[in-house]
Amino acid sequence: MVRRGLLAWVSRVGGLLVLLCCAVSVLYMLACTPRGDQEQRGLPRAHGPTGKDGFQAALQEREEQHRDYVSSLKRQIAQLQEELQERGEKLRGDRGPPARSQADLLAFLRAQVDRAEVHAGAKLATEYAAVPFDSFTLHKVYQLETGLTRHPEEKPVRKDKRDELVEAVESALEALNSPAESGPHQRPYTASDFIEGIYRTEKDKGTLYELTFKGDHKHEFKRLVLFRPFGPIMKVKKEKLNMANTLINVIVPLAKRVDKFRQFMQNF
Repeated sequence: MVRRGLLAWVSRVGGLLVLLCCAVSVLYMLACTPRGDQEQRGLPRAHGPTGKDGFQAALQEREEQHRDYVSSLKRQIAQLQEELQERGEKLRGDRGPPARSQADLLAFLRAQVDRAEVHAGAKLATEYAAVPFDSFTLHKVYQLETGLTRHPEEKPVRKDKRDELVEAVESALEALNSPAESGPHQRPYTASDFIEGIYRTEKDKGTLYELTFKGDHKHEFKRLVLFRPFGPIMKVKKEKLNMANTLINVIVPLAKRVDKFRQFMQNF
């Protein structure tokens, strides 16, 4: 019995000691934990001014920090603006004057015209290397590469190609109606004066257009040659055609076809 009582007393004393050690550890951790920076900055210190003076000091300190931050941002902005100005001046110096760039562009476009078969034909190895023309009006486009064995067939035109042809006709009308080309008493040209045109595209040079318009008098026509060197359309040539005294030779077999030939001449 004595032994059991001694064991119970020892266990009770041990439990109390364990609880006491835990309490001391918790108090030590709470006492040694440092305060956060925000708490130290937001609240007045224990030995500093308290109440209204303490809050005013904290607000003044925060205002000074914001002022320093704004000054730093202004210096960075000024530095970036200076660097941007230096780079812009360097780029303008590398590009050269605008007149020189314009002259270089015109020289390149003229070189493209000279390379294409605009003023003179080029010597080809075989007839298969020739790029055929397509004929077009305001409403239809006909492919002419079918040769003489079949009639020219109407070619389906994509919207982008149709817009290109319309732009070519409008450019020709602007050239015909320009003050430098037209006289003071000359009538204005419109799209109804356009008769037909032909065009072809060379893959490494550009697109050539030859457009025919009605002239000012009977048997007169005006033809314009335009070229698009994968850029803005350029006017290459403008000429006036007088077909009044032009001789047209027609070779047809007339055996048993005299009536057909007479009808053809009347319609022609």
